[in-house]
Amino acid sequence: MTASYRRVPTRALIYILLLFFSMFYLIPMYVMLVTGFKNFDEVSLRTMWNLPSGLAMENFRAAYQVLAPHLWNSIRLVIPTAMISAMVGSINGYILTKWRFPGVGILFPLILFGMFIPYQSIIIPLVQFMSWLGLAGGIPGLALAHIIYGIPITTLIFRGYYASVPSEMVEAARIDGASLIQTYVSIFLPLSIPAFVVVLIWQFTASWNDFLFAVILTNSSNWPIMVALNNMAGSQIIAWNVQMAGSFLAALPTLIVYIILGRYFLRGLMSGALKG
Repeated sequence: MTASYRRVPTRALIYILLLFFSMFYLIPMYVMLVTGFKNFDEVSLRTMWNLPSGLAMENFRAAYQVLAPHLWNSIRLVIPTAMISAMVGSINGYILTKWRFPGVGILFPLILFGMFIPYQSIIIPLVQFMSWLGLAGGIPGLALAHIIYGIPITTLIFRGYYASVPSEMVEAARIDGASLIQTYVSIFLPLSIPAFVVVLIWQFTASWNDFLFAVILTNSSNWPIMVALNNMAGSQIIAWNVQMAGSFLAALPTLIVYIILGRYFLRGLMSGALKG
C-alpha cells in the first residue's frame, strides 16, 4: 500500500512536467496562429501574446494563393523520396544483418559516414553532378539528393530492427529452399511495418522541411513550399500576419502526418526500429 501511494505523486509529477514541456514547445504555434489571425495594424512585438480582435481569414487566403502552386511540387518530392528511401534502407538493413559476406563490417560504417557529411560541404559538387545528369532545376534531381542522403539513416533504422529477428527463421527458410529475395519478401517485409512507419515519417519530414537543397537544386517554377514560404517576405515591409498564416499552412501537412501516424511512430521506436 505504501509503495502504491508513493507511485501516485511520482506519476503526477511526471504528468505535470510533461504538460509543462508540451506547453513550452507549443508557444511558437500559439504565436504563429494568433498572429496569422490578426490584421496588419495589430501586429507588434508588444502585443504578440494578445489574442486578435477578430479572425482575419484573408491572411490565410492570401498565403494559400502564394503557396498553392508550390504545394504540388512538395508532394511530388516527398512521396517518391520517402518510399524509395524506405525500400533501399530496408534492403540494405536486411543484407547487412542477415547476409554475411567479406567486408560487411567495413561497408556498414562507410554507409553511416554519410550521416555526418554536412549539406554545405557538398553543394558545389552536388550542383555539378546534377547538371551533368541533366536533373538540375527540377524535382527529380532534388528527390534524388534526398534519397541518397537518407540512405544512411534508413539503413541504420532497418538494420537495428532486423537485428531483433531470429536468425533461425532465415535458416529455416534456406532449408525450405527460399532464396535471398524470397526470404526477404516472405519473412522480413511483413514484419517491417513499424520500421517502415518510422522511416516514412522521418523522410517525409526531412524532405518537406528542406530549404537548402531545394533553393539550390530547383528553379522558381519547381520551388517546394518551404522555398516559396521564404520568398513571401517582402524586401521593404514584411506582412507578418500573412507570413505566419503561410507558416501554419506549410507546417499543416507534417502536423497531420504526426497526428495520424504518431502512435505508430512510437510503436516503431519501441519495437526496435532504433535499436542496435
